[in-house]
Amino acid sequence: MTDPCRVLIDAILASWAKQRDYAARLTADLSDADMTHQPVPGVVMNHPAWVFSHLSLYPPTLCAILRGGREGEFPDPIRSPYGKDSRPVADAAAYKPKRELLAAYFDGHDELARVLGQTDPAVLARPIPLARWTQRFPLVADALVHLMLDHEAGHLGQVSAWRRAGGRAAV
Repeated sequence: MTDPCRVLIDAILASWAKQRDYAARLTADLSDADMTHQPVPGVVMNHPAWVFSHLSLYPPTLCAILRGGREGEFPDPIRSPYGKDSRPVADAAAYKPKRELLAAYFDGHDELARVLGQTDPAVLARPIPLARWTQRFPLVADALVHLMLDHEAGHLGQVSAWRRAGGRAAV
């Protein structure tokens, strides 16, 4: 008999892999200068440098949680300059160059896929160990599903909208 939790983990990982591919296609034709470009005068959009800096915060935290880490033993994404309440800036020096930024994003993405793939499904039913997340994400599964699927997909959609606003082709 197939473990329903393992089926769910496999489904999350399949979507995660598709999002990884989408991220690669969204950024394939961008230069370093493009990464912080604002295509609509007077409108600040979440440009690719900010989006990928922001998204790169979550895999290390989720990996640590899946490995049984406790609060204080792993980075809290809110403490980053690219955390929840941050805003994109036009200064390219505020971000890593495209190559480094995307390498960090893809490395974190791949590591989280590996760790989740090896995780005992019972871990998903544990209480989330980050106090400020407990109301929104009571269980590890709640945080994983939101951050790996909804949160990342929403931000990748922002990069897609940014591309279109700048006259680039859809991918």
